[in-house]
Amino acid sequence: MLAIDGFRSFGRLTNQRPARYRFHACVGRIGAHRKGNACLLQPPHCAPMPNIENLKKQAKQYLRWHGERYYPVAAAIRATLPQFSHLGDEDILRATLRLADAQELIARHAGFDRWQALISRADAMKGRPKKSATRPVLNSTEAQLYVADVKASCAFYTAKLGFEVAFVYGDPPFYGQVHRDNARLNLRLVCEPVFCGNIREREQLLSASITLATPAEIKKLFLEFQASDVGFSQSLKKEPWGVRTFIIKDPDGNLVLFAGPAE
Repeated sequence: MLAIDGFRSFGRLTNQRPARYRFHACVGRIGAHRKGNACLLQPPHCAPMPNIENLKKQAKQYLRWHGERYYPVAAAIRATLPQFSHLGDEDILRATLRLADAQELIARHAGFDRWQALISRADAMKGRPKKSATRPVLNSTEAQLYVADVKASCAFYTAKLGFEVAFVYGDPPFYGQVHRDNARLNLRLVCEPVFCGNIREREQLLSASITLATPAEIKKLFLEFQASDVGFSQSLKKEPWGVRTFIIKDPDGNLVLFAGPAE
């Protein structure tokens, strides 16, 4: 679901969508003076299935935003619709987006291959009692890394650490995101030092912490990064509290910790 400052979010999608179609990242700022946040939000797990009219409105809203050349829409279209996956933002915004394309985008967000399948499911849900929300559910958290060059940082995380670029925003880029599996790192351009002196390295001030599920995975990942000639602030070691950790250091000095079970 796409939300942009100045606009109201336009409904919630069901939680039945695969991980590759979950959008829940701030995608930077828009406007001549970089004012206004543009966000891709992941709906709560308990979000109900919207009715058919709301689904149609959502598709038309995508058409309007595409026509108004909002760059976050281009990122959503590229990530969701295979026919646009090879195009850049400008090419996507210049291309023709049909109502059928927007409807397919809504369907894929909801975990369906086709619009008609989504409509059929929404129609079948008519009349069912709605579940009352018991409490707000926090879906995810994302680390914010401060970098001097967004493109260079994207190249490091993809070539060295096996991440993929989710999006970059701005020309030249001043915001972006990389992801690997369920781990997401936001990259924010900063042109001045963020920390004083060597305090970050001296105190091991982490920029992000990423966990793995098994002892074999944490060891395998460490060896993978070692083979890629990644710089380590801390090698793989067993901590007193019963986990194994290592810390990599990116070209901007950001310290990212990886942790997994010791046994």
